[in-house]
Amino acid sequence: MSKSSLSVALALAVAVMGAAAQAPVAAAQAGSEAKAKPPPQPGLADLLWVARPLVVFADTAQDPRYVQQMELLATGAGELETLRVQVLTDTDPGANGPLRHALRPRGFGLVLIDTDGSVVQRRPTVTTVREIAGTIDRLPSRRQETGSRRQ
Repeated sequence: MSKSSLSVALALAVAVMGAAAQAPVAAAQAGSEAKAKPPPQPGLADLLWVARPLVVFADTAQDPRYVQQMELLATGAGELETLRVQVLTDTDPGANGPLRHALRPRGFGLVLIDTDGSVVQRRPTVTTVREIAGTIDRLPSRRQETGSRRQ
C-alpha cells in the first residue's frame, strides 16, 4: 500500500470511528432539530461569465467511477481553482434536477462548460485534473485570460 493510500485509509478510519462515537449524541439531537441539508449548489446561470462549471454525473454516490473522479478532483483542487473551475455534482437521476434537465447525461459522465455557457467536453470516463486543465488551456477564453497570442 502506498504512503498516500495509507494516509487516506487512516483518515477514513478515524472519520468512521469518530462518527460511530458521536452517533448516540447525533441521534438524540436529531429528534429535536431538523436535519441540516448541504448548501445548495449554484445553477449554471449563476456561474455564467464567473466560472467554468465541471459537472460530474452518476446514478449513485457509491458508483466507483464517481468516487474515483471525486478523489482526483479533490487532489487537484488548487489547480482547478486557478482555472476558475466550479465542480457541481448530481448523483440522483430520480430527482431530474436542473443539471440533468439541461445536460441530459446517461449514467456516469463528466461535462465541462466554458464561462460563456457552451459545453466544451463530455466524457463518459474518469478524467484526470491534468487532462481537464489541458482542455481548458486550449480554450479561447482561457487564452484571453492568460494573454496568450497562440491560435
